[in-house]
Amino acid sequence: MYQHEFTCNTPVNLPLGKVVCVGRNYAAHAEELNNPIPDEPLLFIKPATSVVPMAQPIHLLRGRGSCHFEGELALLIGERLTDANPGDVPGAIAGLGLALDLTLRELQSDLKAKGQPWAKAKGFDGACPLSPFVKLDWLPDWDNLTYTLWMNDEIRQRGKSNHMLTPILDLVAYISEYFTLMPGDVVLTGTPAGVGELLVGDRIAMGLEEDWLRCETKVV
Repeated sequence: MYQHEFTCNTPVNLPLGKVVCVGRNYAAHAEELNNPIPDEPLLFIKPATSVVPMAQPIHLLRGRGSCHFEGELALLIGERLTDANPGDVPGAIAGLGLALDLTLRELQSDLKAKGQPWAKAKGFDGACPLSPFVKLDWLPDWDNLTYTLWMNDEIRQRGKSNHMLTPILDLVAYISEYFTLMPGDVVLTGTPAGVGELLVGDRIAMGLEEDWLRCETKVV
């Protein structure tokens, strides 16, 4: 069972809540899937039941088509945010982590073609592997964060927060206009280019900055 924790193996005394995600927050990712770039953040929610520890192996669903990985920077919310301003956001973020937004790509394409929500393609059990969080005892440079995803020892994705179409603090403030963010909620900030299909035997590693965080998982 999933429980938020910090990188020092200390449990976080916050309940697991919802996971609010943003689609197409990197222009290059939108372009690689031939999607238009949105005029405003494209939000969707993964339920708490989709969250599993990153270290747990990924089990591919049989009969559901291809499952794609999307590496993302994750924010752990530590204080309630409602209709916030960007200046309110830094003090409400308790931790920085990494996540995989697993996506059933054919199902998502079918739902999009029908004009239906993506929930079934992105909210299934296990669709949100989460790393431990780096406890924020300081304020990072929100516009200069870098993370990397390796697939079988080869770099597949490199995300830089200054490439986000909606910057981190503006994104969280925007989300809070529509969904109150509660302590224990998680925000995923979008994926850069380089997403792809997962196959049995694949090994995934993710890293935040040079040495803030490193996590690994595998596909079985």
